[in-house]
Amino acid sequence: MKQLDSISSLYEIYQLHPQVQTDTRKLQKGDLYFALKGPSFNGNEFAIKALEIGAAYSIVDEPIQANAALLERIILVEDVLTSLQGLAKFHREQFNIPFIAITGSNGKTTTKELVAAVLSSHYITYTTQGNLNNHIGVPLTLLSVKKDAQFAIIEMGANHLNEIESYCTYTLPTHGLINNCGKAHLEGFGGEEGVKKGKGELFDYLKQNHGIAFINSDLDYLVSMSKGIVNIISYGSSSGELQGKEAKQEGGLLQVTITKTANNFLQNKTIQTQLVGAYNLPNVLAAISIGLAFNVPAEKIIAAIENYAPTNSRSQLISWKQNQVILDAYNANPSSMKVAVENFALINHSSKILCLGGMRELGNSSQAEHQALIEIIKDHPFEKVVLVGKEFENCQHPFHYFETTLAAKAWLDHQNFSGHYFLIKGSRGIQMEKLIAKG
Repeated sequence: MKQLDSISSLYEIYQLHPQVQTDTRKLQKGDLYFALKGPSFNGNEFAIKALEIGAAYSIVDEPIQANAALLERIILVEDVLTSLQGLAKFHREQFNIPFIAITGSNGKTTTKELVAAVLSSHYITYTTQGNLNNHIGVPLTLLSVKKDAQFAIIEMGANHLNEIESYCTYTLPTHGLINNCGKAHLEGFGGEEGVKKGKGELFDYLKQNHGIAFINSDLDYLVSMSKGIVNIISYGSSSGELQGKEAKQEGGLLQVTITKTANNFLQNKTIQTQLVGAYNLPNVLAAISIGLAFNVPAEKIIAAIENYAPTNSRSQLISWKQNQVILDAYNANPSSMKVAVENFALINHSSKILCLGGMRELGNSSQAEHQALIEIIKDHPFEKVVLVGKEFENCQHPFHYFETTLAAKAWLDHQNFSGHYFLIKGSRGIQMEKLIAKG
């Protein structure tokens, strides 16, 4: 077993084997395997298996018993996670390009995807894949950035204080964007002010390191949080250097008209997106603002946004059994639920059915927030409302209620709805997409 004396020594090995994996099921020949540990798993136990599959080296933090040949390919470190993050930082330090960090309560993944679409239309751009935005995903994303990179976009998720701060220590962002600070992960942050403080750790880093912030200047609290950052680029629906408004929702899809910009080509242009809901307007404006800041040609910006189609149950507009469905089952919190319900209410359709799953990680606020959501729903004349999950169990309401998605699906399958418009939304753990799954 090898014991390395520094991260730079590990980096020399990484340069020869620049593919990093933490899951043996995804290993490819020549990868580096980092044996991470968690509450219910110990990657060290799979170190030998990783080598047998084809890993070049296994990085472990526990002694491993093996034959001499295998031991030559095992690297012992003090802590695997710390080493992974340290390696990511060392790799990040080799670049002198913009690293754009994106965080927020609602819409950060959609914003990240839109920004990536815009920048990659003109530059070699690397970005967070899926939602690899935590203490493991962020370093893995950094280590996926290749030498030819001209831009890197790093999504940062957080559910407690000091998390974004820790990511900044090895991501070293040059630019940053906070979408918004809503009622998400209240259990970990301890309330809305905690959310602002936690997300604001990105702005704190930019202040201290002369970074550049992109600000939705319609949100007063973001303007306040960004005070002290010298370089700010603003956008919004009614304020900012770039401004745009919702033109209309054609078939439920958002159209954006640019009302103020220094770019003559974009002025008064209307962009047809494949996104559902006016709540995506700030996400689109953020992507346009970043594209303009980095001199992406305006025609490429428009094409990139118009061609971007959401996936993975994130505000997808799909067909199901002669019905139209807005499938937004990847995440939910009180803030995103409110805007989703209100947007759905504005869609011009005679037969609308609302299917909502419970919201997780709300702590002591859970019952009150679910009841508040019900009161919002009552203000709108939906044909039917279906509530799913134990989070709604003790709430007062006149709607259909099911404890599980499976039970709700059994009911839904017997209704033979046709020509209806559905909104299906809920926290990831509720798996509301199963409502319209086959079988």
